[in-house]
Amino acid sequence: MSTQDLVPSPVGPVDVEQAEAALVERYPRLVRIAYLVLPPAMPRTRRVLTAHALVQRALPRRRVPGPAVPEARRPEDAVDPGYAYVRGEVLRQALVAGLPLRRFALPRRAQLPPLLPQVWGLRLFPRAGGADELALDQLLAGLSAPARAAYVLRGLERQGDAEVLRVLAAAGAADPRAALEELAALEEDEEAPGPAGRVAEQAGPGRVAEQAGPGRASVSPAAPSPAAATRLGGAALLESPEFDPCALQARPGDLLRRRQHGRAVLVGAVALLVCGALLGLPGDGWGRNGAAAPSYARNPAAEAALDPANVRRVAPAVWPGAVRRDFSVWPARGELAGDAPLLRRALAVWARPGGAVESSATPGTPVGPPMGPPQLLFAGRVDAARVVLFHDGLRIVRYAEPVEGTAGAALDFARADGAEGPGASAVVVTRAAGNVRYLTAPWVTGTAVRDLLMPGKEPWALRRDARGVTDAVPSPALAKECARWNTLQVADGSGGRLLGDLGELVPARLLWGPPGAPVDATGREARAVWARTACQLTTVLGQGVGSVRAWRFARQSLPEGAGRAAWVCTRAETWRGTGSRVLAQFLPPDPKVPAALAARAQDAPACGVREPRVLAGALWQAPAGGWYVLAAGGPDVASVRVEGGVTARAEGPVLAAEAEAGARAELSAALDDGRRLPALG
Repeated sequence: MSTQDLVPSPVGPVDVEQAEAALVERYPRLVRIAYLVLPPAMPRTRRVLTAHALVQRALPRRRVPGPAVPEARRPEDAVDPGYAYVRGEVLRQALVAGLPLRRFALPRRAQLPPLLPQVWGLRLFPRAGGADELALDQLLAGLSAPARAAYVLRGLERQGDAEVLRVLAAAGAADPRAALEELAALEEDEEAPGPAGRVAEQAGPGRVAEQAGPGRASVSPAAPSPAAATRLGGAALLESPEFDPCALQARPGDLLRRRQHGRAVLVGAVALLVCGALLGLPGDGWGRNGAAAPSYARNPAAEAALDPANVRRVAPAVWPGAVRRDFSVWPARGELAGDAPLLRRALAVWARPGGAVESSATPGTPVGPPMGPPQLLFAGRVDAARVVLFHDGLRIVRYAEPVEGTAGAALDFARADGAEGPGASAVVVTRAAGNVRYLTAPWVTGTAVRDLLMPGKEPWALRRDARGVTDAVPSPALAKECARWNTLQVADGSGGRLLGDLGELVPARLLWGPPGAPVDATGREARAVWARTACQLTTVLGQGVGSVRAWRFARQSLPEGAGRAAWVCTRAETWRGTGSRVLAQFLPPDPKVPAALAARAQDAPACGVREPRVLAGALWQAPAGGWYVLAAGGPDVASVRVEGGVTARAEGPVLAAEAEAGARAELSAALDDGRRLPALG
């Protein structure tokens, strides 16, 4: 990673959260763009719903990477990268929707009527305009889809020809130049004024610029150049209510046809219910095994694994004399441990979850049936559910059903291989109403709750019942805001452990210290750093994380006497070994200010046992207003170099160099043994 990545660019990487924020903020404009580019020959009601559907489908499913070598920044690039990406996706789908259907070719998704959103019983269309709007609509009807897109980019988005060509090419237009040439004939007698510019917002003094993606600092958008203004006379009308698919009028559809369709649907639903009841009557399928699907095989070994009489139960006297302290020595607990029908349903649903079962699994966890009789950890009533916990050596499996009936059964899988000692100290029993309950190991002597965001506050005791189940405690994995971050602090014979709920069945162990020698994050220094970095744990929720370790790898005196800052590396390790995530964070001198994310990496060895070294940088503004490129590496870094928009070199593990706002540069470091160390990213 380099400090170039700290400046947002339309061609840079885009996170899902960043794209979502841009889509929600600019939703009316994006829908207007889609509505104008879609074929005018399309019925207005379908055109409105299709425009909304295209925008709602423009959200990426995962982080969109940027190019390996960023291009030179242009004046027209001063646009939020999330909005630039979503706008490009909307244009791409709108261009596809305008393609004609071919007889022997499968239609693409954008060419079909949208599944969502749907409006039943009403016809929606924008407000009617005047003669000027009608003339503009007729003009758009005579243009090709790429030409309409170019017209909209010029008139509505105020883009110049060079930017229009680039956006159309990125959206998949076959010949962007032909689209501009098609508009050239319309520009002879028409001319429109350019938009007024906007003043760029600046980051506050003494703050690291807010990240726009992994390892990025934001740069405020600049005003578009006059050359980017539209040159078509009707372009100003694009903002009129005639082309606003978010301000709609409603009229009823065909009422007689609706009544006929309603009767047909009712008759079909009754027939479907009768057929379903007849299919469920014979055999021993649904009643005996609850929410499990019907049996699909008759294998003696598989049936033996699903027999509740064969479930392994460990006696309470085993764990004190065991060589290892892991889930294999947990005794079977709970008042329903002898309930054979409950265990039979749990095992059957595990092997054959029906369609009504809510099933989940952390990444990398197999969801198949047990290979042999599993070990029973717990079976009992918790809150309003009957809960069963199994362990098969690789996975923790949780089955839950309502106290009354089996409708709404849930099945959860999580890997727990290699869990020993502190890693096998607790398992999540239930999550409900924003709270979580844990089942603790038999060797746990005490439990408490500690809020990571309040390092000076002592933990408060958490009561457990005779089964080892704790009282309910608010879970950060279920919270919408990072107002508090409750962790489970357990005590055993060797000290205190800190466990965090990250959306897994097994809470993650929170550690502190350099790679190879971490300790539990219960000390004063560890709590002070975790209080400023805990909110970043939301980036690893539900990823199968087994442990998270934070390490302050550098301290740095800031320019202009602004104080002494710190650099922290946070590494989340998964149970499966792959998928680890590394975050480099900058801690300003003020202890009340949360850490700023400087860089992040996926599946990187940095800050780990294999590669304990790390190098990161950030663009920082001093309280007096000056901008600086800051960089820091581990203790064995001999020198740090920055090149590109800023050129500087410093002996030792830290660097501070004067820079301009929005500067972009490459970071590298030399180790004591002469080897080169790239920046995290």
